[in-house]
Amino acid sequence: MKAKSIKGKSTEQIKEALEQSMDDGYQPTLAIVFISIKQDRKAVCDILNHEGIDIFGATSCGEFINGYQSEGEMVILLLDINRDNYTILFETIDDSTIEVAATKVAQAALEKFDNPSLLVCSTGITTKGKYFDGETFVRNLENRIGSDKIFFGGMAGDDWTFLGTYVFNNHQETDFGMVALVIDTDKVCLNGMAITGWKPMGISRKVTKSKGTLLYAIDDKPAIEMYFKYLGQMEKLEDKDFNMFKEISIHYPLIVKRESGETVLRSPMSIDHSENALVMDSEMKEGSEFWFTVPPDFDIAEEIIDQAKQLKDETIGDADALLIFSCAGRPPVLGPLVTVENNGLAEVWNTPMAGFFTYGEYGRAKNGKQEFHSGACCWVALKEK
Repeated sequence: MKAKSIKGKSTEQIKEALEQSMDDGYQPTLAIVFISIKQDRKAVCDILNHEGIDIFGATSCGEFINGYQSEGEMVILLLDINRDNYTILFETIDDSTIEVAATKVAQAALEKFDNPSLLVCSTGITTKGKYFDGETFVRNLENRIGSDKIFFGGMAGDDWTFLGTYVFNNHQETDFGMVALVIDTDKVCLNGMAITGWKPMGISRKVTKSKGTLLYAIDDKPAIEMYFKYLGQMEKLEDKDFNMFKEISIHYPLIVKRESGETVLRSPMSIDHSENALVMDSEMKEGSEFWFTVPPDFDIAEEIIDQAKQLKDETIGDADALLIFSCAGRPPVLGPLVTVENNGLAEVWNTPMAGFFTYGEYGRAKNGKQEFHSGACCWVALKEK
């Protein structure tokens, strides 16, 4: 399997880049497309359709390939993978549920291949302002497809506008659903990892009152006041125009302990003033143990690259292609270190790479369980056997 990554600021540039990539006789069968909502998705799909290329796509909150990072543009990873070794599934939820959609994807994947792995992108927020429940999606997909199966991916973005995100294939798109690239792992192996870098601060805390994504009380004290007091931002409590997610939550998520002992990040998205509660990106059940956090140290990029080198040595060696699903909160927090970690991963795996900044990530920590993440760098390397 051979991969090539291309980029463009316009539909014309993508058309030209695609033609140049095929000048040497290269015939890609699959295009993994990460594209800003500012760009014309349909026109790009028409170009790829004309060449008979299958499409797995998501809108982005910034996108990148080897040595290049952009906002408001588009990148594509082209693969000449054998069509017998993959299939693309698409589920629009609409009046259904995430549970039903996840079940359909799992059943179809298992019917197609005995040993499937998945790359999956879901929407992040609908045009009506509804957030996609990544936790429910991961738990249901894992339960239906089996805990031994691997899947990586991310939530689509919309350039921080929160006006609507999309996933799409050749002829369909949705602002509430998912697209899955199902791969025959007997023919193409996947290896990857999710890593965050945030560190715990102080003593552990406990959720003492919650309901769904609403977090009411921490250690029997109002959750809103505790969070803002910890941040030293009490004066912002009455400012209803304050965008807490963009201004503070992406810098200071919570580290939540799982029953297995593993940890994941969870981010407050906003305040529900009528309920006097924090609105979290995923449910934090009563009794959950967690820590407030400090952002990653400057050595986070080195840590990620070292972990990748170790996994590479233990598994497949060089890869044919690399995909990275990195949280949209990482660039504001880490600055140029994000580019260092993305390019460093591509250099470790010695392969063409493409990725985008997401509103949530799907993957597993090293030797860990499948999780929905917030704030993670989630990467996966592909190699044809």
